[in-house]
Amino acid sequence: MSLARVHNFSVSLDGFGTGEGTSRDAYFGHAGERLHEWMFATRWWEEGGSGGVDDAFVRQHDPGIGAEIMGAGKFGFPGWHEDPDWRGAWGPNPPFHSPVFVLTHHVRPPIEMEGGTVFHFLDASPAEALAAAKEAAGGLDVRIGGGATVIRDFLTAGLIDYMHVAVVPIVLGRGVRLWDGLEAVERDYKVEATSSPSNTTHLTFTRA
Repeated sequence: MSLARVHNFSVSLDGFGTGEGTSRDAYFGHAGERLHEWMFATRWWEEGGSGGVDDAFVRQHDPGIGAEIMGAGKFGFPGWHEDPDWRGAWGPNPPFHSPVFVLTHHVRPPIEMEGGTVFHFLDASPAEALAAAKEAAGGLDVRIGGGATVIRDFLTAGLIDYMHVAVVPIVLGRGVRLWDGLEAVERDYKVEATSSPSNTTHLTFTRA
């Protein structure tokens, strides 16, 4: 059975998945790269990085994934739809290597990239997008890649089977929060917490 999974989604102590003031030059707004420093320090990211808990979690990002769903905010900066040459923030060979479904009100033709990534643009509900992604995944799982608004919408619709959230020891104070409107969502999941030497707390939510 194909599952909908979230991996390595970082939030601050006050629950923000991105900062305020996102732009082409500030992809995560005033948060900068602080939400993801735990990931950049792992062996998965760079030779000579750390092993252990952080590295073990980040390596679960790719295995078994056949497609991804992401929001317009993850695909690009505010206003990217007005740039016909914008092809995402990951260069000519994005790290997805699978079909990627971008949820947007500004639909455009698919974009084929190197390495097997094909960006498809959908104006669809979470359920409709997940059905399309599961068909494209060929029996493998679908990663819900974010940002916070997209993950929140999929949680609200009851569509996420497994979620890994990395709680980073910083306070952002403003931006886009993950948990707003999700009161008692934990009742639908088995929740486990694992701490790491980086002071990141890894929360996993497995559908009960």
